[in-house]
Amino acid sequence: MSIFFHEQLYRSNAVMKKLKDYPITICGAGALGANIVENLARSGFDKLTVIDCDRIEERNLSTQPYYRADVGAFKAKILANNLYRAIGTKVDAKTKELTSANTNQLLQDSQLIIDAFDNSVARQAVKDYADQKSIPCLHAGLSSDYAEVIWNDVYRVPSEVNDDVCDYPLARNIVMLTVAVACEAIISFIATAKQRNFTITLKDLTVQSFLE
Repeated sequence: MSIFFHEQLYRSNAVMKKLKDYPITICGAGALGANIVENLARSGFDKLTVIDCDRIEERNLSTQPYYRADVGAFKAKILANNLYRAIGTKVDAKTKELTSANTNQLLQDSQLIIDAFDNSVARQAVKDYADQKSIPCLHAGLSSDYAEVIWNDVYRVPSEVNDDVCDYPLARNIVMLTVAVACEAIISFIATAKQRNFTITLKDLTVQSFLE
């Protein structure tokens, strides 16, 4: 029986084949990025790349799929190792800082880019590259109890004001809700070519279509 038995029953064989063969690069292996990578891998995606130069900290353990023994190690490497052990999926882990100078090197093999970075400079570099190369790009971001899942055409990079703030409120449930919405938007795009944008709020458990 396939690891993805239940997913296959829900999605269909044709969609599962598309997911397996579709190369995606996820930028960021933090609260959103790491959980998106794990969710996509466990949904049947087999050609995943993750880019992140950060190391795991103890405060990451409540919202990110890492263990206490992983503290101090590179997020991308640990994520790839854990998913290979769990389901045999080989994630390409790149422990490099993405900048406007190396986007071509790091993103050139992407058919779809997922931006889950936590700073505006890196987000801008991803957006600019996706615009320049006409590559589909989905941006996922959150703040307190609000989150967005927005495709590149209507996405606006947030201000740099809060980029260096280390202590911020973040509930695990808004992370997981945003991850679920983002992954469904990804699968829907691959299956139907339709780009769906969403906003999410935690206090009222609302997911709404985003129209500019």
